[in-house]
This record gives sequence, C-alpha cells and structure tokens, in this order.
Amino acid sequence: MKTQLVALAIALSSGLAQAQSTPVGLWKTIDDETKQEKSYVRLTDSGGTLSGKVEKLLDPAKQDAKCDKCTDARKDQPVLGMTIVEGLKKDANENHWEGGQILDPNNGKLYRVRITPKDGGKQLEVRGYIGPFYRNQTWIRVE
Repeated sequence: MKTQLVALAIALSSGLAQAQSTPVGLWKTIDDETKQEKSYVRLTDSGGTLSGKVEKLLDPAKQDAKCDKCTDARKDQPVLGMTIVEGLKKDANENHWEGGQILDPNNGKLYRVRITPKDGGKQLEVRGYIGPFYRNQTWIRVE
C-alpha cells in the first residue's frame, strides 16, 4: 500500500511538472520596450499546433483598440479576441515551440516566433524574428 502511494505521488508530481513546461495556458504579456503589462493571451493546443488569442487588454483606455496597422485580414479588427500567435509546433529535440508567427498589433508586423518555457513553466520567453533581427518578451503565467 505504501509503495502504491509513493508511486502515485511520483506519477502525479511528474504530470504536474510536465504540465508546467507546456506553454498552454493564460499569459500576461509584458512589452519589451516599455516593460509595461499589456494583455492576457491564452495559448491553446489543437492537434499539436499552438495558437494564441488576446483575452484581455490591461489598459482601460485601449479596450476598443483596433489593429489599424495590420496588413492582412486583421486590418481594422478589434485587438481584443484577436489571434496573434499561430502555427507553433514543438521542436522534438528542444524544449521550445517554433515555426509559426506572432503579430504585434501595435505596429502590424508579423514575426516568425519561437517560445520557450522558463523558470519551471512560470515564464515564457517569446522571441519574434524578422530576418536576422529579433525582439524578446517575457510573458508571466497567470494560470
């Protein structure tokens, strides 16, 4: 009985650790330039592909913000509820997801993106690339 309880505790704790190393969940975004909290983005997994939608804007003055600088179908669409992360897949050899795109609704630019869980899954390093240039943000797990 004691051995079964220990085995169950180990199985549960490894499951929790694995759940924390996934980027799936709700994240508070932090602007890489101003260092201000901007929004909550929910990352979801659909068949091994991650996407993310803006779930909440933290600046009350920007609740009705539209992506006026976007050049695709999101042009002039509300930022709240907008999908800004698409097409990410887990790298089989590494602990990061890549191969997709991330949109910065402030400037309308699309970046290639790589995301990597850090600090036991409490933080997410988000790196957006255009050519050889990149921007990093650190997102904080909300749930």
